[in-house]
Amino acid sequence: MIKECSQDIGKLTAFSIFSGAGGMDIGVMQAGFEILACIELDHNCCDTLRENIKRENRETKVYEGDIRTFSPKSIMNDLSIKEGHIDLLFGGPPCQAFSQIGKQLSLQDDRGMLLYQVLRYAEALKPHAIMMEQVKGLLTAKDLNGNPGGVFNSFIEKLEALGYVPKWKVMLAAEYGVPQLRERVILVATRKPNGFVFPSPTHASPERCSGLFALLPYVTVGDVINDLEEPLQKTDTSTIPDNSHYDVTPKRDRERIHGVPEGKNLSSQLQLPIEQRGRLTKKDTTKFLRLNRSKPSNTLRGGEIFYHPIADRYLTPREYMRIHGFPDDYVLRGPIRGRTGTVKDLDQHRQVGNAVPPPLAKSVALQIKEIMACHKSLNF
Repeated sequence: MIKECSQDIGKLTAFSIFSGAGGMDIGVMQAGFEILACIELDHNCCDTLRENIKRENRETKVYEGDIRTFSPKSIMNDLSIKEGHIDLLFGGPPCQAFSQIGKQLSLQDDRGMLLYQVLRYAEALKPHAIMMEQVKGLLTAKDLNGNPGGVFNSFIEKLEALGYVPKWKVMLAAEYGVPQLRERVILVATRKPNGFVFPSPTHASPERCSGLFALLPYVTVGDVINDLEEPLQKTDTSTIPDNSHYDVTPKRDRERIHGVPEGKNLSSQLQLPIEQRGRLTKKDTTKFLRLNRSKPSNTLRGGEIFYHPIADRYLTPREYMRIHGFPDDYVLRGPIRGRTGTVKDLDQHRQVGNAVPPPLAKSVALQIKEIMACHKSLNF
């Protein structure tokens, strides 16, 4: 931990890019930053952002569209801000191009090139600090010359050329109170002098929670969903209540998950009929997976939806939000769809799966806030 500084640094401002459904934004706001603007492409995510901004009576402006089509200077004029006015620029560029479960096309995928928009906005805004989230695959992604790690190395060099000192760490969300075994790279870049230190874990696996200075045990799936009532059943999700606690599991998927023990997946249950297991193979460990109430969840993703630990149904979006660390007063907009299918705009499960867990974002943002307080007199 860095040394605490008692100096009052007043209002801190932030600028959110690749905002998604606002998971990172929630953590940054909880750390004490005021978000002036968000940029997001997905229409349903923008509706989610606007709805919560309205409910919280904030003045954050949402820019909906492809980030590449916006001019940072025009947005700065629109917000009446100048270079150096923003304390924190943050966001999580699309990860599909670098994900280890995808095709790993890196910069050959248009989405991979979006990484460099962080640099474009940093150069224009000149924020005091930058926070970025990405999958671990970014660290080893090949550049256009085929060099492993070339993309990340180039990105770091460009950050340093802009006058920033970057630091990064693979962080496990479960170690910061999120009931999910989700690993992501978090990068923080600050102006000199740089004393930033990543936050120390607060939680650990039960076997590591003994001793004089023991950490808290991991928060489990059961800890966060056991008090929820039975979800509503509805086939038409055109009108969805704000709690998003809706079960839309198809009849056939209820039949297929039936008989799968808690914490297990369908493909491993060789005692079940082949008609029930279908074409699943032993590699399909996350398809038709029941979570375990006594453990943290697997990583929530944008595609597959995990099943309730004991009920023959998918987890609802509200249960996903609990597992991701969203507050209960936060609402989602957009449809609730089943597990399969391609959609243009993100449904509620995918909005959560693509988000940064708010408690993880908060823990890092608090460290950034502290280092800003320590170096205010040095024009940090």
